Amino acid sequence: MSTVEDKLSKTEHLKEESHQLRGTIPEELQNDSEEFSAGAKDLLKHHGSYLQDDRDVRKEKNPDGTKKAKAYSCMVRTRIPGGRVTAEQFLAELDLCDRLANGTLRITTRQGFQLHGVLKSNLKETIRAINHTHLTTLAACGDVNRNVMCCPAPYKNNPVHDQMQALSQELADHFKPKTTAYFDIWLTDEDGEKTNVADFQPVEEPIYGERYLPRKFKMAIAEPTDNCIDIHASDLGFLAIVEGDAIVGYNVLVGGGMGRTPSAEKTYPKISEKMTYVTPDQVIAIAEAVVKVQRDFGNREDRKQARMKYLIDSWGLPKFKQKVEEYYGASLPEPHATEVTGVDDHIGWHEQGDGKLFLGINIENGRIKDEGELRIKSGLRAVLTKYGMKTRNTALQSVILCDIDPADKDDINSILAEHGIKGADELSLIRRYAIACPAFPTCGLSITESERVLPGIIDDLEVEIAKYGLESSKIAIHMTGCPNGCARPYTPDIGIVGRAANKYTLFLGGNAEGTRLCFIYKDMVPHADLVATISPLLGLYKAERNEGESFGDYCNRTGLEALEAKVA
Repeated sequence: MSTVEDKLSKTEHLKEESHQLRGTIPEELQNDSEEFSAGAKDLLKHHGSYLQDDRDVRKEKNPDGTKKAKAYSCMVRTRIPGGRVTAEQFLAELDLCDRLANGTLRITTRQGFQLHGVLKSNLKETIRAINHTHLTTLAACGDVNRNVMCCPAPYKNNPVHDQMQALSQELADHFKPKTTAYFDIWLTDEDGEKTNVADFQPVEEPIYGERYLPRKFKMAIAEPTDNCIDIHASDLGFLAIVEGDAIVGYNVLVGGGMGRTPSAEKTYPKISEKMTYVTPDQVIAIAEAVVKVQRDFGNREDRKQARMKYLIDSWGLPKFKQKVEEYYGASLPEPHATEVTGVDDHIGWHEQGDGKLFLGINIENGRIKDEGELRIKSGLRAVLTKYGMKTRNTALQSVILCDIDPADKDDINSILAEHGIKGADELSLIRRYAIACPAFPTCGLSITESERVLPGIIDDLEVEIAKYGLESSKIAIHMTGCPNGCARPYTPDIGIVGRAANKYTLFLGGNAEGTRLCFIYKDMVPHADLVATISPLLGLYKAERNEGESFGDYCNRTGLEALEAKVA
């Protein structure tokens, strides 16, 4: 008869036997190989890094006609709660991308940073340098709570935003793994480096236990009028209930998650559900109870079914809530009636509330680089070096410059313009609300292009939008190179998801607020046909929309069959 242990996935055994996430990483950092073993590669994620290879090189051949060897490198992700980054930290990451990575820095869809193209031989130096700036890569990936997202708008004299940002840090600190592996491997002094796992001294992991979580876990904090961080896409969300200028409590949202595999019907995207209402002083304890229920009852046999959304759907929300109450030690009330009502991209100039200004700068697909006349990297470096202001990363892969003296506004505008960086009034709404995953050439899971082709798709859609006079319509488009959903493509007005080489599944009917799942409109759409497929729908929207109705709302109201009939 098989036992529970027999049924555990290989990853579960790997984590349990890894000496708290060490595995063979220390020894492998000492060898001359350009890659890591499969086990070390999986454990490396908990330390904030993925082993990748340049998939463009895979297509190339040597002079003798043989395939070139894979060009291995690492992606290094920095965990940044609430997207808060000082000028010094930002400049340090820009320096690292030039010195040890591929010359670009990427703002992620979850408010972090990513460096791509870091060679294995430079990995320790990179991670150590990030930590020297008082940022960290620990728990940026892996089967733990990852970066805690929060609305980045830096409003001052506003206790609501102050409290949400403070909570993001409190949650990040509370759920940080206790293992000393990260310090031992990456941060000890040269004379004291530990490379022998036999030296392992275990510490207690009171939240995660010996196997950590069954799968990745994501948290987010928002307030109802501005769901700029897509709270419903997270495993656990806290939606602030605001009365006057104070947060009186939070709706606890559970079970969101974007990943799916088309060939496996057991996988699907899901938006989170309201479970209960809690007061601010209850948040940490409730979050811990939720995480521990997922730890103890989440699926550890099948990683495709390991996210918390599947546990909730298997049990039903009432049973899940009851189990959370058991772990929390008290009954929980029904949730508040409050729902998400709006979203803001925070691009452009805004009053900060303390006499200062903040400026949101659109970074297309989050890629900070210098290319042609658009020199984002140099422009940001110039402004941050001169003014040294704090910054915040947004979930739409852009950056906010904070605490700006109004007297400096014209000079900052001039610096940015000199580097080809456009202001809010020069950008279409569809470009401002568009995001994409990296996909090719670095992501090993990607099926086709995303980041590299979305700008061209937006160029063509802007022409169609102008033709229909829809420039003032807020239309969100998210694109991914595979169905895993890293850019949250299952909730915006338009989702474009890689399905095969140069072919995509086109999703419609969500919204910019992220409160509703899309439906599949067409599958296997060639890249060249995407805009032509979307354009007639924009025409229908212009002709048939109700007052105040968004494009996604129109598609959802009209439905798949009616849309298909109208464009036939």
